[in-house]
Amino acid sequence: MKLATIDILIIALFLVGSIGLGLWLSRLASRNLKTYFLAGNDIPWYLLGLSNASGMFDVSGTMIAVAWLFVYGVKSAWIPWLWPVWNQIIMMVFLAIWMRRSNVLTGAEWISFRFGDSPGGRLAHIVTVLFAVIIVIAFMAYFVEGIGKFSAQFLPWDLAFSFAGLQFASEDAYALIIIGLTTIYTLKGGFYSVVGTEVMQFVVMTIACLIVGFIAFGATSAEQIQAAVPAGWDSLWFGWELGLDWSSLLPAADQRITDDGYSAFGFLFMLMIFKGVFASLAGPVPSYDMQRVLGTRSPAEAAKMFGLTPLVLSFPRYFMIAGITVLALVYMDTDALLDSEGRLDFEQVLPYAISEYVDAGFRGLLLAGLLAAFMSTFAAFINAGSAYVVNDIYRKYINENASDRSYVRLGYLVTGGLVLTGLYFGFAGGNIQARTDWIVGLLYGSYVASNVLKWLWWRFNGFGYFAGMAAGMLGVAVIPPALEAAGLQWLAIQQFPLLLAVAALGSVVGCLLTPPVEEEQLKQFYRQTRPWGWWGPVARLVQAEDPTFRPNRDYWRDLGNVILGIIWQMTLVVIPMFAMIRATDNLLWSLGVLALTSWLLKKFWWDRLED
Repeated sequence: MKLATIDILIIALFLVGSIGLGLWLSRLASRNLKTYFLAGNDIPWYLLGLSNASGMFDVSGTMIAVAWLFVYGVKSAWIPWLWPVWNQIIMMVFLAIWMRRSNVLTGAEWISFRFGDSPGGRLAHIVTVLFAVIIVIAFMAYFVEGIGKFSAQFLPWDLAFSFAGLQFASEDAYALIIIGLTTIYTLKGGFYSVVGTEVMQFVVMTIACLIVGFIAFGATSAEQIQAAVPAGWDSLWFGWELGLDWSSLLPAADQRITDDGYSAFGFLFMLMIFKGVFASLAGPVPSYDMQRVLGTRSPAEAAKMFGLTPLVLSFPRYFMIAGITVLALVYMDTDALLDSEGRLDFEQVLPYAISEYVDAGFRGLLLAGLLAAFMSTFAAFINAGSAYVVNDIYRKYINENASDRSYVRLGYLVTGGLVLTGLYFGFAGGNIQARTDWIVGLLYGSYVASNVLKWLWWRFNGFGYFAGMAAGMLGVAVIPPALEAAGLQWLAIQQFPLLLAVAALGSVVGCLLTPPVEEEQLKQFYRQTRPWGWWGPVARLVQAEDPTFRPNRDYWRDLGNVILGIIWQMTLVVIPMFAMIRATDNLLWSLGVLALTSWLLKKFWWDRLED
């Protein structure tokens, strides 16, 4: 990609602005742990919502979203359910409120709030910290792969080098530079710098997305798009089989569908629903989502934050994704995307389309926006990861009486260590799709069982939590190679039920063989959090002490709001797709559904929020 001088100037100004703002905000962060990791619970929910949206707009995810839309068409709107993307809705409706009522600093500290400081509670706490560090490193490796591949496509210099007998390609060098710059302001400024720079970066990203979307809209027509795609590409709906045949237009796309294992899309969709229910009820993994929840001013503001995120994120992001995709479909030279083995690399569609079809100036703005997407997500993860090590290992088990300055300085060291570890695993190689499948299909599977039971079952204890998490992580290490040795090529999501069963068995056995959580701890947790679920014995104890206490009877209302919210979120994703491909009837239907679900959520969710 050849960048004009104005493009390089825009990117340089953006990088200087991000680092400068992050360092300027650092003066607020160095007072104590709470200001460094949660900004002192002093940031309004709408800024945290923009920050959350910025953190979810990562380069790796955007590259793969373009590849998905290119190959799968509008049906690709379902694929993010693999995460599942609608865990944001469950957080919005009730889970963020329950979590924020704890008033703790990290997700691991929340575990102590739930299970106490008994031996079982400590085991649960330790395994949560371990999982938090693993998930942060796994995502960092995923980000390294994405930013390296992306940067090497648009930055013009060959920076390949060797060090200590190791060879580093240009994409590795670019990843090192960008990650190093991001680490500087994140390390110094903590959560203040993360949120402040993410809000600025979100504005840049949104402007860039809208500009590119409108460029693509003006450069293509509905007839050109239809001529470039197979029948059914523009439809959201599917049967048991995916129903797309690229053989006469682009056989490599059919091969990609086969490689992904998504041909039997109906079966995949059922697995998405099965996994999505459990993964969403488990709550966020202990990373940046949880830090933003704990960083809000109140439980109601935590819920509002998650409601704002899909509202402000979906249209600009998917308008740009759809725009890049249609430009590539109509004008792309497929030979330019062949990898060293002669296969079409669909993850290169995004940088290729920017290079070929976006004009100078606009190209620099878009690249700055995509760099912002990477930097914001990466910064959020490393800030969250260092919080667990400093607060939940050093402070809790090693030195609980150190000065605030000592804790903050240790945060600097831990942040640097996490970055180096993530770089090591990122440079190990692999493709973005493979990393995505491993994280969301396998690693998440080890987390779900224990973290659903911790909310819903009063009898669940710290020993059960530890046993379930340990069994799940052991399953991640054992089940995939065992299946491969047996000649079974299962997708990561197909392995999820097995991992869930192993983790659930470990959870229940570990719980029932050990005594329950102390009564006072259970009463404190239930009184403060007020979850629904199987809490009858504890609810009766609390009501005996306080007859005015009102148990949570909102299960059915919450369930209805979750269903409404998932539909609402889906319309926000497909509306920019339908607009870009000029599917007028589908667009109008989607706008109508969006209006109806928005009104119902206002009436039955927003108006009834309480702390």
